[in-house]
Amino acid sequence: MRSRIFPASVADHACFGHIRPAGRFPVARAGGSARLWLAVALALALSACGGAKPAAEGARPVLVAKPGGAVAAIAAYAGEVRAREESPLSFRVGGKLVERKVDVGAHVAAGQVLAVLDPGDLDAQTRAAQAQLAAAEAEYARARADQVRYDQLAKDQLVSRSTKDAQDAQTKAAQGQLNSARANWEVARNQSAYAQLRAPAAGVIASRAAEAGQVVAAGQQVFALAADGAREVAFAVPEGVIAAFKPGQQVQVELWSLPGKRWPGRVREVAPAADPASRTYAARVTVEAPAGTLELGQSARIYQADPAASGLSVPLAAVQQTGQGRAVFVADPRTGTVRLKPVTTGPYGPERVPVRSGLGPDDWVVVAGGHLLRDGQKVAPVDRENHPVER
Repeated sequence: MRSRIFPASVADHACFGHIRPAGRFPVARAGGSARLWLAVALALALSACGGAKPAAEGARPVLVAKPGGAVAAIAAYAGEVRAREESPLSFRVGGKLVERKVDVGAHVAAGQVLAVLDPGDLDAQTRAAQAQLAAAEAEYARARADQVRYDQLAKDQLVSRSTKDAQDAQTKAAQGQLNSARANWEVARNQSAYAQLRAPAAGVIASRAAEAGQVVAAGQQVFALAADGAREVAFAVPEGVIAAFKPGQQVQVELWSLPGKRWPGRVREVAPAADPASRTYAARVTVEAPAGTLELGQSARIYQADPAASGLSVPLAAVQQTGQGRAVFVADPRTGTVRLKPVTTGPYGPERVPVRSGLGPDDWVVVAGGHLLRDGQKVAPVDRENHPVER
């Protein structure tokens, strides 16, 4: 078998410039054996290149900053200005509504007539009760007169004792019927007056739930009255933070129509049970604002300071979500590395998030590109002026 010279330059090129001595590879004349020897030679050449060491990774520049003040360590809740006293108004008797005298938004005085029912049936009942009262009075007068006569006859021993006792019982029965008839007449008279719905106090009609011509039942709401006087802000508290709200707690209130202007407020009440639909707790805040500042229905914000905040905050982009919770990358200028530091955060603000624990005021926090870093990576920290951060 004759040998064919295989140029070692193939291996040289496969090794990306590494020089190897030329040699001869015995190759059989058969085409299959030649291809086999060629594959083996290439494999040996490539395996010789596997020992090359990769280039050392350079330090990655990162933008860092120290934690700022906890400007966002305040939770905000949306609310609505409401009256301290809100009363649903309804008739105490049922009937057909024949007249509605006020509209929504009207200011009414105490005792003012708001709506009227058809008084026909009620007036008839009053007249019937009055007639029964007159009959009971007449019956009692007759029985009382007979009792006086029987008393005199008993003294003269002209009637028996049992006859006198029977007359006394009849007089007492007539007295009871008279009392019952008088009570029925008073009830009927009151019901006749209930045909007019009057405002219990001065205030504003907040809503209307019935119209003229409608038949309403006793107790069915017709109007809602927001009484004059103190105004409050009603808002809903999520169940996740309900433990942070207690009656008497101090908050701040800001109207949407007056941004930047805040008044002190105090939590007056918090519902003991959550709303079954929204799963939130209804709460009310009294506001120390000048008279006439708060108008019914205005939108407002309630601000509550986060009592657990550390007084530090970081940009939103600095916070990383890990499997164990939230964390931030902190650069160490002395070693030129970053480490992932777990933190506890408060309510997120528009641009920053307060940090309750886990950071110090002198830590250099990576404020951009943290999702591209890994714990312990070499970095070159720079500040916002692109100046290197030193120890």
